[in-house]
Amino acid sequence: MKIGAQMYTVRAFTQDLDGFRESLKRIADIGYTTVQVSGTCAFEPQWLKEQLAQTGLSCVLTHTPADRLLRDSLQVAKDHDVFECDMVGLGYYSFDDTKGDTYQCFKEKYLPVAKVLHDAGKYFMYHNHDQEFRKQDGKTLLQQLAEDFPADQMGFTLDTFWVQASGGDPAQWLERLAGRIPCIHLKDYAYGRQMAVIGEGNINFDRVFEKAEAGLTRYMLVEQDDCNGEDPFECLRRSYQYLRAMGFQ
Repeated sequence: MKIGAQMYTVRAFTQDLDGFRESLKRIADIGYTTVQVSGTCAFEPQWLKEQLAQTGLSCVLTHTPADRLLRDSLQVAKDHDVFECDMVGLGYYSFDDTKGDTYQCFKEKYLPVAKVLHDAGKYFMYHNHDQEFRKQDGKTLLQQLAEDFPADQMGFTLDTFWVQASGGDPAQWLERLAGRIPCIHLKDYAYGRQMAVIGEGNINFDRVFEKAEAGLTRYMLVEQDDCNGEDPFECLRRSYQYLRAMGFQ
């Protein structure tokens, strides 16, 4: 499994192309070789291809805005071809029935998106928060997603913090969804529901690593949405050092 950085961690620094370019360089300087592009300013696919080549990074996953996925998923796939990224992610869906974001609505909207991406050689990736562990008809929404979307058309970017926040066990869910989690979001869970640098919170990462490897996870992407006032690049650095000390590269 390869170590990567989820750029949403440093989103405050990527809201223009100069900052985006510098952030890629700083991530590469830490030692990361892969990234997920998320939360950045708009960019042209060719521009990103050039920046990745200059820094020696590869983009293995994106979080693509929902309106683009729904409006023109085929063009999204073509854009990803340019910077050689095979996985296209959706970062959030509220599953808030009061807003019309029902489970049935999600299925109707995104089953076609997943198929278009699949037929274009891409893999649609769903990223969980904690709301996917709400039960409906005796099953969590995450279970329902796994049952209703074909495994070859949609995978999951399982987020360790949000599984823990829901009352779930990240390692157990890695086992349950084995084979469908090519990427995992690593963020630690500290007392007070705080996001933490990997190894500085309370998640049992030994079991996470064991189940992720057994389930054929390929990329472990470090993400820390809230760095609690610390420099996000410093948080990425400490997480990287912890993972390297555990034998990962």
